[in-house]
Amino acid sequence: MNRQEQISKLQATKEFDICIIGAGATGAGIALDATMRGLKVLLIDKGDFAGQTSSKSTKLIHGGVRYLEQAVKKLDWEQFKMVRKSLRERETLLKNAPHLTRPLALITPCFNLFEGIYYTIGMKMYEWISGSQSIAKSEWLSKKETLNFIPELKAKRLSSGVLYYDGQLDDARYCLAIVQSAEANGAVVLNHAEALKFSKNEDNGKLKSLNIKDLIVGNEFTINSRVFVNATGPFADSIRKMASSKLKPRIKVSRGAHVVLPREVMKGDTAILVPKTDDGRVIFMIPWQDQVLVGTTDEADELSENPKLEDYERTYLLEYVNRYFEKTVTLDQIKSGFAGLRPLLQAQLQTAMNSDTKSLVRDHEVEIDRRSKLVSIMGGKWTTYRLMAKDTLDEIYKEVLKKEIVKCTSEHQILHGGENYHFEDWQNLVYQYNISDWTAQHLVKKYGSKAKNVLQLTDNQKDLKELLNPEHPFIKAEVIYAIQEEMATTVDDVLERRLGLKLRDEVVSKAVEPYVQEVLMKNN
Repeated sequence: MNRQEQISKLQATKEFDICIIGAGATGAGIALDATMRGLKVLLIDKGDFAGQTSSKSTKLIHGGVRYLEQAVKKLDWEQFKMVRKSLRERETLLKNAPHLTRPLALITPCFNLFEGIYYTIGMKMYEWISGSQSIAKSEWLSKKETLNFIPELKAKRLSSGVLYYDGQLDDARYCLAIVQSAEANGAVVLNHAEALKFSKNEDNGKLKSLNIKDLIVGNEFTINSRVFVNATGPFADSIRKMASSKLKPRIKVSRGAHVVLPREVMKGDTAILVPKTDDGRVIFMIPWQDQVLVGTTDEADELSENPKLEDYERTYLLEYVNRYFEKTVTLDQIKSGFAGLRPLLQAQLQTAMNSDTKSLVRDHEVEIDRRSKLVSIMGGKWTTYRLMAKDTLDEIYKEVLKKEIVKCTSEHQILHGGENYHFEDWQNLVYQYNISDWTAQHLVKKYGSKAKNVLQLTDNQKDLKELLNPEHPFIKAEVIYAIQEEMATTVDDVLERRLGLKLRDEVVSKAVEPYVQEVLMKNN
């Protein structure tokens, strides 16, 4: 994908069938699904692809153990259905991008017999709901077995552990792979393009065009489209207001914070689920890209484009790490961290303003404004992005285009880099390009079957095989590839979302910023 080529395609297209505002997982999913149904598609985002919520997740593909518990306790059929849908989608996400996902074993430590029985029943129910899509069987482990999986746990109070399985993903690159697949299917995609103002038909008030601004160059364009879709997640109300000033807010945002710790804190490949904190939250401690990811918090917050990780959040998360681990982890060991906003949808505003975010359902809804015909997809979560896209397009066919619904086939679409993917191919890269096993394995996990494309940049420039930093497997060629082939236009595009270095190690990321900035200047 080349940014200038995308702008040229945008300028050459007189009218799109569908213009999607918001290029997170849901917007990207709609773009891919729509192209596969034969529609002419434009996907834009004020920031980068996955620049907000979709790159600030806990990196899990799951049905939601907490939602299942609430479904049982409250006899809430809607929560139960959401868990069931998510678990079915889990298999699809794992299958469609095998290079960016993996099954993940998780253990819930138990400190008495009742907890062991309670969580075993819960995980067996979780496994039963997933049916044939179950990754592996859950088990009630003895204290010794639990410590064999995670020897860093405090042994004194530990009674047993319950083992179960979910999935893990590289969220920013998974979203990018969806965008790349949509573009390969014919979509025009453009990051750093802000929606400024809608124009409407005077006779019926229906949206007919959108003025957008290229925030990199400063040029403005007018986009004509038959349908406009608002897939901006936490920012959905601002686009709804832009289309119709009379629409009332529907979104409440919840803040989720994470910290990243060094691998020596927890060396194995099994994650920890803390099923209930003192204030009723769920915390995960997860092996993630040679580090340990800990999160998340869950509290009401104000809408912000750049939420920052606060000191109290670092302290809160480390408190739970130290409740479970034998060796004390200190604040100065934190290598990175991030905070993101989740969109929580409520049908009744009064309820939304007074409710606890931990109790809100993260399911989704497609709203079509009666007059402007703006289509807004609101709520949802990463695991169900494809279903959200499907539901959105089905409603568009039915309510806006007034046509027979074209069948959704995205369930079977292998995403960019997943085609002919074999992890063992890293060995061929070591032999062919004379790189370390460490770097070769990293490249295959990050780019899948396209890893060789990155290394081809080193054919005439051997120095591009050099590491950006000796503590991490990233090479210089990845920076150029991100800019030339993946539409990275800012330092954060490169280091935070394409490579993911900033989320792994803030100090090292800061040190390599001048090199990235230099490469950006040469390639723009």
